[in-house]
Amino acid sequence: MTAIGNFLWFILGGVVMGLAWWVAGLICFLSIIGIPWGKACFVIGQFAFFPFGKEAVSRKQLTNQEDIGTGALGMIGNIIWFIFAGVWLAIGHILWALACFVTIIGIPFGIQHLKLAGISLAPIGMTIVDQRVARKL
Repeated sequence: MTAIGNFLWFILGGVVMGLAWWVAGLICFLSIIGIPWGKACFVIGQFAFFPFGKEAVSRKQLTNQEDIGTGALGMIGNIIWFIFAGVWLAIGHILWALACFVTIIGIPFGIQHLKLAGISLAPIGMTIVDQRVARKL
């Protein structure tokens, strides 16, 4: 069922938002300062291409250790991200969610877009794991 969901997702809009994440990542890589954001964009962009069967979780929750992305610097990074790119990616996901909610079959896709909108507001310190791993946390 996950494979069918991911295939339909990719065809019906996931490719657009995944590419938007990758474009944001390429823009971030233009400066050395933006590399951490660019890396997060590519990880979450891949998640945006095929989100079913995966979850985004905090690295601190996963490893029970704080790192540079889950501490104070990560919070500052997320604030900078929110101002320059996060809000725009979130708006894109919300618009796709609204389009998906128009039909009954699109409701699961709309829910995934809303999850991705939340992640797009603060991606630093997050990682993508299989749902089975996320359930154990």
